[in-house]
Amino acid sequence: MSFRNQSRSTNALAGAVAGAAAGALAVWVMDRVDWFAYNRESEQARQRTIAARPGGMDPGHVLASKVAGAVGKEITQPHPAGISAHYVFGMAPAAVYGALYDSVPALSAGKGTLFGLGMFLMHDEGLNALSGLSGKPQAYPWQAHARGFLAHLVYGVVLDIGVRQARKLLR
Repeated sequence: MSFRNQSRSTNALAGAVAGAAAGALAVWVMDRVDWFAYNRESEQARQRTIAARPGGMDPGHVLASKVAGAVGKEITQPHPAGISAHYVFGMAPAAVYGALYDSVPALSAGKGTLFGLGMFLMHDEGLNALSGLSGKPQAYPWQAHARGFLAHLVYGVVLDIGVRQARKLLR
């Protein structure tokens, strides 16, 4: 059965699964780009980034730490729960991307780059700080913003390629 012959709900479900799987790959690739750039920043920029983060941790680990703290546990970075939260942050919107791929063509404009930009602005520059999962954007050095921008563009492109390839396989 191809995507074209499926009901709208079946198509959306298959798209969501494809999006989540592509999202996992996109997060993995995004992390490689981010770490590559981070390791080439000045020590001063890296230290300023760490100082801006709550407890020196990335948002996934901050969330995992809050959950662990609520049940009387403590975690340090890296921890499987923090890494899992980080992947969920990337896979959940990727599932939405895959589910809506047919019905909202504007979502995939720019072959995923605009989606990646939106994720960067919404999460890194907005929701993470508002929710206390990161420091305020102005606390970070410009290098952290540039690195996040680039990494999220890569995330969007890899996500789009993954969703398109999964759709081809399912046709």
